[in-house]
Amino acid sequence: MPPTIRCEATPAIELNNLTLGYERHPAVHHLSLRIDPGSLVAVVGPNGAGKSTLIKALAGDMQPISGRVGGLIHQRIAWLPQHSALDPSFPIDVRGMVAMGLWHRVGAWGRFTAEHRRLCDEALAQVGLTGFESRGLNTLSGGQLQRALFARLILQDAPVVLLDEPFAAVDNRTSDDLLVLLQQWQAQGKTVIAVLHDLPQVRAHFPLTLLLARELIAFGPTAEVLTDANWARAQRMREPFDEQAPLCEAQAEGHRHEHEHEHEHIHAHSQGSKEVAA
Repeated sequence: MPPTIRCEATPAIELNNLTLGYERHPAVHHLSLRIDPGSLVAVVGPNGAGKSTLIKALAGDMQPISGRVGGLIHQRIAWLPQHSALDPSFPIDVRGMVAMGLWHRVGAWGRFTAEHRRLCDEALAQVGLTGFESRGLNTLSGGQLQRALFARLILQDAPVVLLDEPFAAVDNRTSDDLLVLLQQWQAQGKTVIAVLHDLPQVRAHFPLTLLLARELIAFGPTAEVLTDANWARAQRMREPFDEQAPLCEAQAEGHRHEHEHEHEHIHAHSQGSKEVAA
């Protein structure tokens, strides 16, 4: 089993007047909040609300227009994006793909040992894929592939886990099994932030919810956030991304702080988890 991450060793994630966008046109406006270490947070909102944009910023994949993200500098982050660039026909077996999660232990020139092989097989067992170790990726169903990707997240053993629609297009049994993993990670002290669209699932399994509609609608205990009034406000405030939207007024501040958002990610995060999703 991966070692437990102590909550006190992981700082809170703090968003201070954070504005995000593309070609400097804002898609998420002036977002300020604090996520305590060890939190299990669902990010919800209408289509086009900026949920995936926020996750990309937390993962260090895009720089803010203005404001800053605090608490993630020098932390390893495991990120599972929504859209996959993973080619199932790539000639690698399931164990080999999962082993990418050990990059922070093995490094570029390290040797893959019997101990590493054991850790891979244990992670696959945790997600119900014992016996799939030598299977090609192109033989897996969507749910099986997602289980394998979660096995890789297990081996990354990062204190912060970011998931973008991790249960999309997978069966209910797979979703239920993977939700157990998220709760285990939280129990270990990890901070888990997941973009989701299934509101009953959020109510049943996530203590905290961030409701976003290109700006913050509400953040806090799920029952207090997912009210009819809040959701109606989110629906009213959603708007399609406008490439001609005016530039953010606070962009000068963002330029001053842009280097403060640098993250230290393991190579497996940038080479592995960025390429995977359901």
